[in-house]
This record gives sequence, structure tokens and C-alpha cells, in this order.
Amino acid sequence: MSSSTPQVPGTYVFDAAESRRGRALNRLCGSLKDAENRERFKADEAAYCDVYGLDAQQRDAVLSRDWTRMMDLGGSIFYVFKLAMVDEKSMQYLGGVFTGMTTEEFAEALRAGGRSFG
Repeated sequence: MSSSTPQVPGTYVFDAAESRRGRALNRLCGSLKDAENRERFKADEAAYCDVYGLDAQQRDAVLSRDWTRMMDLGGSIFYVFKLAMVDEKSMQYLGGVFTGMTTEEFAEALRAGGRSFG
């Protein structure tokens, strides 16, 4: 994150610098909204990453489904979630990953009013 970005503990701040840094990653994830692209991705994930010009760290994060690392590398949750959907993962699943909870624990925390995680 750039030094001029306000720091919010426990929160990813997606600003213009992060958008530029994560451009290739977010373009790849965004492309997965189309069924044809999802099929191409599933057929050869590594080759699909190469088409979008991911750097080595982004490529590794996508292939290993390291959701937190994707966010650290400039991923936007709105795009990263499209990749999670390819794997049939819910937003609650990702919320659990980001907070160190199981999907069920995260969903329960939301039902209980949220903001009790961490």
C-alpha cells in the first residue's frame, strides 16, 4: 500500500495506487464473469494467467488460491470474488478467510450483528 494511503487496521484500502498495482490481476478476475472465459481458465489456469500478464507473485496467488495474498497484491474484493465463484466459494467463505474464521463462524458473526470478529 502506498505511504499516502490512510491505514485502517484490519481493512484493505483499495485506492488508485492499489488499482494500478493490481490491474492485471483484477482484469483476469473480472474476465471470469463470462462463461467462455471461465471454461478457458479451468482448462489451463497457468496459461490463462499468462494471457493477462500477471507477475509471478500474482500468478502464484491465483494458482494457489491465496485469497489474502491476492488482496495484498492489489486485488479488489469485487474482482477476486469472481474467481472465488469459479471455485463455488461464497462471500462468507472469503470473509472467514480474511478474519481467520470458518465460513460458519463468519456467517454467525454477521447474524449476530457483525463487527465482533478479530
